[in-house]
Amino acid sequence: MNWITLTEEAQLQDILEKSTHNPVVIYKHSTRCGTSDLVKMRLERSEQPENIDFYYLDLIRYRDISNRIAEMFDVYHESPQVLLIKNGECIYDESHHGIYMQDIIEQAA
Repeated sequence: MNWITLTEEAQLQDILEKSTHNPVVIYKHSTRCGTSDLVKMRLERSEQPENIDFYYLDLIRYRDISNRIAEMFDVYHESPQVLLIKNGECIYDESHHGIYMQDIIEQAA
């Protein structure tokens, strides 16, 4: 898995722009949560699609960015959580044990 670390709010604008060409995933991860660790390992064991960029957000360290994501894409904050961004909009979000790479791929198609 080639994670792009999300550490600055300015990167959210890059994500919006990138999403007009290819889907983008934001993975919100809690470093204090066993479920987050499980889901992250599950994603990392899956084959990453070539046409989707995957951003990793440590939401404990960057809570302000996590809050901004929830606001921008009008989604309720959860952890762990994935958001699939396409054409500047969140077209799919899932949390906890419902996060699977295959579902992300299907929704991105």
